[in-house]
Amino acid sequence: MKSWSSLLVATLVLPITAFSQLQRVPERAPMEHPSTKMTVEIWSDVVCPFCYIGKREFERALERFPHKNEVEVVWKSFELDPNAPERSEHDMYGMLAAKYGGTREDAAARVEGVVQRAKSVGLEYQMDKAVIGNSFQAQRLIQFAKTKGMGAEAEERSFKAYFMEGAQLSDRSTLIGLAKEIGLDAAEVETVLTSDAFADEVRADEREAQQLGIQGVPFFVLDRKYAVSGAQSSDHFLGALEQAWEERAEKQ
Repeated sequence: MKSWSSLLVATLVLPITAFSQLQRVPERAPMEHPSTKMTVEIWSDVVCPFCYIGKREFERALERFPHKNEVEVVWKSFELDPNAPERSEHDMYGMLAAKYGGTREDAAARVEGVVQRAKSVGLEYQMDKAVIGNSFQAQRLIQFAKTKGMGAEAEERSFKAYFMEGAQLSDRSTLIGLAKEIGLDAAEVETVLTSDAFADEVRADEREAQQLGIQGVPFFVLDRKYAVSGAQSSDHFLGALEQAWEERAEKQ
């Protein structure tokens, strides 16, 4: 797997492509609890800047999709750097400068493109506040939240905390506070985070990502058959939803 920083840089220059025929993903075993709805599985890391942007673009597309009530979104865990420390000695600009050379000003200029892209979908990134570190604990929290029907809320709150508020997502007390804000029981969350609960679920999603050949995120799988990679435009996502739905309807 690529390092956090190299994936970040690749993400910052990720192109938006015109919609074309959907790519198929390798066949997998049926879901344990299959849904009658069309599923959209999204592999994402809450410290990935384009994952949050991709989330917004997809949500905009889904709002325009005539069959949006027949779509079930399933969030999947992915770590850009599973070996990252809980908290890096560097901030965002220091990390990029240390990895690729140049000054902090050079790094800030590199990041400015993604900040502007975020603004285009209504997100006000505060990259100077971002606390670089491991996202594994946040991924475990999201897995727990999914069992309570609140996976989307946990994903959204984690993104906002990281990119806008400078929250350290490897910090237990921070995560408990975020969980409480979205309506999860603080005592239950503390029990989860002080154990190894939901670690297996995180690793299972990551193994599945490897089996699908996922190298970076966000990565969207529609109806367990078709892939969309990257923070594409809402028009691109809408086209993908329409094509997947049309092919689904033809086979029913």
